[in-house]
Amino acid sequence: MLGNIKFIGELGKLDLIHESILHKCIKTLLEKKKRIQLKDMGEDLECLCQIMRTVGPRLDHEKAKSLMDQYFGRMRSLMNNKDLPARIRFLLQDTVELRENNWVPRKAFIDNGPKTINQIRQDAVKDLGVFIPPTYQGMRMDFFLEGPFMPARIKLDRETLGGLADMFGQMPGSGIGTGPGVIQDRFSPTLGRHRTNPLFNGHMANPSQSQFDLAIKPFMKSNQGQNQHFHNQNQNHSSQQQVQSKDMPQRFKKGQLNADEISLRPAQSFLLNKNQVPKLQPQIPTMMPPSAQPPRTQTPPLGQPPQLGLKTNPPLIQEKPPKTSKKPAPSKEELFKMTETIVTEYLNSKNLEDAVNGFRDMKAPKHFLSEMLSKIILCSLERSDEDKEQASTLIHSLRTEGLVTGENFMQALLNVLDQCPKIELDIPLVKSYLAQFAAQAVITELVSISELAHPLENGTHFPFFLLCLQQASKLKDREWLADLFQQSKVNMQKMLPEIDQNKDRMLEILEGKGLSFLFPLLKLEKELLKQIKADPAPQSIYKWIKDNISPKLHTDKGFVNILMTSFLQYISAELCLSEGDENLCAPTKEQLDQEKQLLLAFKPVMQKFLHDHADLQVSALYALQVHCNTYAFPKGMLLRYFVNFYDMEIIEEDAFLAWKEDITQEFPGKGKALFQVNQWLTWLETAEEEESEEEGD
Repeated sequence: MLGNIKFIGELGKLDLIHESILHKCIKTLLEKKKRIQLKDMGEDLECLCQIMRTVGPRLDHEKAKSLMDQYFGRMRSLMNNKDLPARIRFLLQDTVELRENNWVPRKAFIDNGPKTINQIRQDAVKDLGVFIPPTYQGMRMDFFLEGPFMPARIKLDRETLGGLADMFGQMPGSGIGTGPGVIQDRFSPTLGRHRTNPLFNGHMANPSQSQFDLAIKPFMKSNQGQNQHFHNQNQNHSSQQQVQSKDMPQRFKKGQLNADEISLRPAQSFLLNKNQVPKLQPQIPTMMPPSAQPPRTQTPPLGQPPQLGLKTNPPLIQEKPPKTSKKPAPSKEELFKMTETIVTEYLNSKNLEDAVNGFRDMKAPKHFLSEMLSKIILCSLERSDEDKEQASTLIHSLRTEGLVTGENFMQALLNVLDQCPKIELDIPLVKSYLAQFAAQAVITELVSISELAHPLENGTHFPFFLLCLQQASKLKDREWLADLFQQSKVNMQKMLPEIDQNKDRMLEILEGKGLSFLFPLLKLEKELLKQIKADPAPQSIYKWIKDNISPKLHTDKGFVNILMTSFLQYISAELCLSEGDENLCAPTKEQLDQEKQLLLAFKPVMQKFLHDHADLQVSALYALQVHCNTYAFPKGMLLRYFVNFYDMEIIEEDAFLAWKEDITQEFPGKGKALFQVNQWLTWLETAEEEESEEEGD
């Protein structure tokens, strides 16, 4: 499942999946499944964190801010739930902190990429205080290691090289090429071309003046005979070199190297006794960082070994100034006392500015803000209604000053609601008082209706949500609340307990709370059919609709759906058709004629609301689809209505084709409906194309 979520997230990051689908995935992962304990939701929450890290930056924009705030509010509540495994809680915490950091990962600015050899050497100087000298083509590491002056016990083979020498040094045989002036070694493929070069035989022109002579002084005493042989052999070859250099063309002399210019001292990693041989200075000072280069005036004499890898003049160690003792952060109990003191003084003095400054100076940590707001609410519950309004004003001012957020308020409200069973013993109307705070928060736009509704779904703290709507309608007006509720797109049935989640029971509860004005169409659904049965004349139906239904709803898809459903139910009742009736599949000729006459009678009302509105005509077709689905799609019923609507010019061709192409899953039975009318729709589409071709000719 995690792999699928990663794949979906990557597709969403590339804009190959619509945002609505991503939101649906996130909601599915956040919802608590029935009969599944919270501790078993670890896989879903891990997938949630994964998809949030992948597509969170794309979804977190202004239009979807309310939804994202709801998601992360739920994630914060789960993050503090001890029933979840620690790994899942930390994943949730990392995801929440990622959003707080504007979706920038903590390690975004750490360079973890590959480094060049020079960068590694510089890091070694900076971090370890060790300089690693580079090896150049002119440096012969195996020259002195295999010469006769080196004791056998410290000779090293090429195969034993390792450590820093392998990593930083250039191995013999990896020269810059072939030709005159290029120093070759015994591993070079052109070994035999320049045997006359004395460097290949391990000899130098003037060993008495070279650095090499200084390097082998510790070995002179124990190997005098070998060294004497070496000096004699070296003099013979030096004379040969001078003769050859005279006869050599000028272009080849450029490639010759003076033995004095070549340092043949071994690197430190090749010697066993590092104290006997002087250490090697880098030949190119620019390879060392400036901080590691010794001053030019303090270069040690040639006979003294310099200290490589250590700065000659290290900076003076500056003692850190003593840390100033900071006051310890106040404890939770102290913060509660400070909050209670500020709220009590504010409610007594009504000085809003002093209260806001007091909370600002308190500098409460973020995790305490919700508890601070809970304390403000609890301190005002037993006081007068005026004090409750003052407390709401204080909360609004704190939000205006940026000291608290809507999420803090929602968490505080839920904390107090959890304590309601105990508080109700002393304050029976505590939920009504809390509803006043919630209504004020909605009016001042501290929270939205959808944010208020989300944690109260499935009847949580019922009927608190309805009490909040009641208080909002009292503080404002019904029309404002109805518009705001419609914009929130809250599913009212989900706000009721599971046993009451049906239309009839919902309408009954809303009428009892005086909130039926929020769903005028729901009331219309019951009363319109009664009106049609009482007086089926088109003039009477139209007059009743005009008198009882707001003109704003005349172009509402829900109104058209109810209007069409009421007409179809009346026609079925007049034809004495019921579910399971044999006449549904094979109606008589008299029933067919009566059905057509009733449709003609209702035609003026239908045309009045459907004419020139293709989207409303599609809604009417969906109402017909649901009606036929109720009767299990009797053979020929849907096709018969389609033909009649087309012939009577109630529904236009474009609406039929739009219904065919629409893929919404909101209305059941679309597949069976298409199976019945697909052939007729194909004919309609073909006929329309032929007409357009004739008009073009």
